Amino acid sequence: MIGYVLVGTADLAKSGAYYDALLSTIGAERFMEQDNYFIAWARTPGEVSFGVTLPFNKQAAVAGNGNMTAIALETPEQVNAFYNKALALGGTCEGAPGFRPHDATKGFYVGYFRDLDGNKLNAFCMVK
Repeated sequence: MIGYVLVGTADLAKSGAYYDALLSTIGAERFMEQDNYFIAWARTPGEVSFGVTLPFNKQAAVAGNGNMTAIALETPEQVNAFYNKALALGGTCEGAPGFRPHDATKGFYVGYFRDLDGNKLNAFCMVK
């Protein structure tokens, strides 16, 4: 149902470098970009993609309260690695990886973080 997700950025070059490094860890690469406007990444062009953009209205890019982009992965180890890479690149913690609820031993495993512009994301997987 979802084709792509875009989040705003104040610095396209800086955000592009952040997501190049982060998304390459899960096999995604740039597949579309327009100079000085947006960049999009996907594992395979045509599948759900993620992108960053300068706001079309030329106003400041701001992170939405209550908005979040979730990156689906396969294992808790991948979630941990992705989350740790996001923080190593300058992102900030919004909730360390682990099961939710915290006392679970299977089900929803997730780590929450914010990117360089304050956009909230998470990496998650389902554990059987």
